[in-house]
Amino acid sequence: MQLNLLVLRCKNIEISKNFYEKLGLKFIQEQHGKGVVHYSTYVGQMVMELYPLKDGYNIENSRLGFTLEVEDIYSYLNKVSIEIVSEYEFDNECIVVVIDPDGRKIELKKENK
Repeated sequence: MQLNLLVLRCKNIEISKNFYEKLGLKFIQEQHGKGVVHYSTYVGQMVMELYPLKDGYNIENSRLGFTLEVEDIYSYLNKVSIEIVSEYEFDNECIVVVIDPDGRKIELKKENK
């Protein structure tokens, strides 16, 4: 089994789109028929979509993890003005945690080459 779709409901999809673009994703705007306008991108072979949060709904407590293709994750996040809120080591790799605009914890690690 392989995950092929991730949909995130966002309080403000423009702010969320800008946040995830700072991490290296590139989104396109989509609308399926008369559905709501949203953004879509590929993360590997998985589709990731940002949808506006419907009135009366809450953001779920989900956590995402991404591997970034950068030389120095600390310098990169500083450059794009994303604050690290915590970090830990797992399998001899440093994992940094940031918060997206909707309060979700995002785990980031540097790609090992």
